[in-house]
Amino acid sequence: MDHLAAIRAAGAAPVDIRALFMAEPDRLARLSAAACGLHLDLSRLALPLPVLDQLLAACTAADLPGWRARLLGGEMVNPSEGRAATHTAERGVGSTADVAVAAAGAAQGDAIAHQLRTGSVTDIIHIGIGGSALGPALLVDALGRDGDGPRIHVVSNIDGEALHRALAAVQPATTRLVIVSKTFTTAETLTNAETALAALGGRREDCIAITARPDRATAWGAGHVLPFAESVGGRYSLWSAVGLPLAIRCGPSAFAALRAGAAAMDAHFRDTPLPCNLPVLAALADVWAAHGQGQQTRGVFAYDERLRLLPAYLQQLEMESNGKGVARGGGPLAGATAPITWGGTGTDAQHAVFQLIHQGTAIGPIEFVAVRKPGHGLPATHHRQLLANCFAQGAALLKGRSFADALALSGGDEALAHAKTFSGNRPSSTLLLDRLDAATLGALIAFYEHRTFTAAVLLGINPFDQWGVELGKELANALLAGEDLGFDPSTARLVALAGI
Repeated sequence: MDHLAAIRAAGAAPVDIRALFMAEPDRLARLSAAACGLHLDLSRLALPLPVLDQLLAACTAADLPGWRARLLGGEMVNPSEGRAATHTAERGVGSTADVAVAAAGAAQGDAIAHQLRTGSVTDIIHIGIGGSALGPALLVDALGRDGDGPRIHVVSNIDGEALHRALAAVQPATTRLVIVSKTFTTAETLTNAETALAALGGRREDCIAITARPDRATAWGAGHVLPFAESVGGRYSLWSAVGLPLAIRCGPSAFAALRAGAAAMDAHFRDTPLPCNLPVLAALADVWAAHGQGQQTRGVFAYDERLRLLPAYLQQLEMESNGKGVARGGGPLAGATAPITWGGTGTDAQHAVFQLIHQGTAIGPIEFVAVRKPGHGLPATHHRQLLANCFAQGAALLKGRSFADALALSGGDEALAHAKTFSGNRPSSTLLLDRLDAATLGALIAFYEHRTFTAAVLLGINPFDQWGVELGKELANALLAGEDLGFDPSTARLVALAGI
């Protein structure tokens, strides 16, 4: 039975958000929730409360409670690869065996972090790609400014310019390499590692490898190998030794606080009734927008410089997890799945892309992420202006400006008035953090993980595989090997022009 059929049918009707506030007195209460230092307000989304009730019923029909229990209990939730998804065990939530393995790995990582923090090392070049780089980069950029450990340089791109810049910023004698690859066969990562090792004049035995295949890392010659479980997916791996850069830069206690914050969100997701469960409510709004209303984009704008990498991190988490057209059982999916996640940093984005958000023809929900307390000691006017802009943007998207008001502002010039008219009724939500510390950042990331998982359950998707990234890799390897796989004329000409 298609438990989302009624949702698609309901999506055909236009929604006036402003009218919903008048018609639904309890709207703000039902579409707001708080936990773990996060305050979520979904009331300005085009989500009527009767539709919310339908979506909550769909959670039951899709067996969200059962899937949630299997995820958090370390049971099989990734059928295409036949395994569990045990990233929550890295923060202490999972089966007894998985948690024990993760704890042992955390102790190993803490020991290496302590060694690097108390020795002569000044810089770490962390080499990975995808989840092996995006997560660590987010952690260090958000929390590392005041860290007292070695500086961290994250390199992911195979473009030599990325590695060149990192190498130019360090001294070879006091720099160590951290190499992260789940399979320890990732071509971009191993190529960057070999080049960096040669440029630094270093020894393989000084390198730290983080992988689910420690045998391969040992064969490569890494002197220190930190393993993590095969059942920890790349985009969920920052909780494992992959997050080592945070422990190196800010200390093992910061990494422990990050995990503790995530564990608190795990408990909230597990124990809180669905109608006031933060990840569940957000996921229902996501499914309604994309699947019910056909809104295929979702913008995320971080009104805090420390979260500037959050949109990029969420792009992988959400689109690699739920950007699929095949159901968990192998059949085709009905309706839209994950929207295109994009975004930027406020207030910079206001002077770049917000023109389209306010007056363009492409409409999709906008999510504002802000922090109540600043992380700097500069005059308070900076943070007051930042938050005022954040809140005003959401208000403006909803309020708009009528033609009559624009005409009055335009001295009777109708053409100018049309240009100054805003339709309003554009959906947005706000996620306000009490502060940005390690624990709250951990809760924030776990919130997005469980939100993505909940949407996947409703849509019938397996969010833990990523077969769609493989075909391009296969063809790239064929090109490098000089194999002719019958490429199209455009590709053949580009290869000839570039001489690869």
